[in-house]
Amino acid sequence: METFELPQLQIGKMRASLPIVQGGMGVGVSLSRLAAAVADEGGIGVIAANAIGMIEPDYFENGRAANIRALRKELGKARAATDGLIGVNLMVATNDFDELLSVIVEEKPDVVFLGAGLPLKGIPVRELRAANVAIAPIVSSARATKVIFSFWEKRYQDVPDAVILEGPKAGGHLGFSEEQIGDPAHALEVLLPEVVSALKPFEARFSRSIPVVAAGGIYSGDDIYLCLCLGAKGIQMGTRFVVTHECDADLRFKEAYLRCREEDLTLIKSPVGMIGRAIKNRFLEELATHKHVKVRCPWRCLESCDAKEAGYCISVALDNARRGNLDEGYAFAGANAYRTERILSVKELVDGLRIEFGSAVRSRIFSLREDYTRSVNGVLSLKGEYAASLSRLIEDYEAAFDQRVSGLMESANSYLCGLKESYDSSIRRMKDSYRARLDSVREEYERVVERANEMRKLFPEKFWDFERSEALF
Repeated sequence: METFELPQLQIGKMRASLPIVQGGMGVGVSLSRLAAAVADEGGIGVIAANAIGMIEPDYFENGRAANIRALRKELGKARAATDGLIGVNLMVATNDFDELLSVIVEEKPDVVFLGAGLPLKGIPVRELRAANVAIAPIVSSARATKVIFSFWEKRYQDVPDAVILEGPKAGGHLGFSEEQIGDPAHALEVLLPEVVSALKPFEARFSRSIPVVAAGGIYSGDDIYLCLCLGAKGIQMGTRFVVTHECDADLRFKEAYLRCREEDLTLIKSPVGMIGRAIKNRFLEELATHKHVKVRCPWRCLESCDAKEAGYCISVALDNARRGNLDEGYAFAGANAYRTERILSVKELVDGLRIEFGSAVRSRIFSLREDYTRSVNGVLSLKGEYAASLSRLIEDYEAAFDQRVSGLMESANSYLCGLKESYDSSIRRMKDSYRARLDSVREEYERVVERANEMRKLFPEKFWDFERSEALF
């Protein structure tokens, strides 16, 4: 059986043998263990830097320092565990963004993914380039893409190496309003070609390929195939990697995915002022009835966060869930989390995606072959109809031509007959006129002869040559 392999993904100078980016899931869900396992399979493993310091014992005493320390540790552990590609997901909106970006410059992961805000001012582009760190902003529209790339072109005379386009079916915080999330005009399959098109002018001006990585609701190999057909060069997947043995979250966190039904996935208003998708549980139900009022904010990691108004700190809630304490927190999840059935290894998951992708390609090829066969048969049928129509047309033309020629011949014969009758009539008139003239001349001649004879009798000596002259007549 013919096999169809997943294509490679190139971002900047690096090349992944698998076009899969593992989604960065913050507050300890995607750390070095999961990232290294994905990297070993040929994808890009991602460590989420958001509130990563929650895994350190002193986060509540010094969250900023704990985040820096934890990111360094996790990057070191990932590098020790794999030779594959490792990235970092970093939120632009956090108050320690600059410090964490400095850690990235120093530790040199393969790529940094910049989300939760537009990465515009203050990006150390030269330092990142010198460290060979590829840069990929996370966007939700073609408009945001143009804003970022136009600003970079003007400010830095450079542009990012790739774009992560995250659609409305993603888990966690979403870059859409609640109305947009259910609007077909904002579906990933609609946004994807728009973002690909928006990047074309920048690719031309900078003479480089800028791949788009599609994200949000991608679950199967069929989904991967569809995204690649729509212009993506790779995909980002988060939910599927949560339900793996290597995911850094507690088993009870993963089991929440396995238990959830489609109706359990809900949209919430996060304390940071954004819409998020999460799995319903008692904690969220208590928040809805204002029963849950525990607020313990370690430090103001995000200016837009209003933990007091929300009644909880989102980092603490997500960390509780990650540790398995879902009574004091909740799990973010993508729109397809209800489809998960069992916990797999990363290798099993990737192998399954490869098989599904190959099946999708074969199915498409089979469909195209059927379409081609139908088209050929249609052409042959049209060819037969054309030949029959042409034959009928020729017969009709010949019949019409013969009829026309016959008509022309009848007209010509009629005309010639008319000419002949006119000619004969003229000849007859001319003959009659000539005969009448001859008769008149003869009569005149006979009178002259008669007169001459009379004269000769009277004067014979004067007409001595009359005989000769008569002979002339």
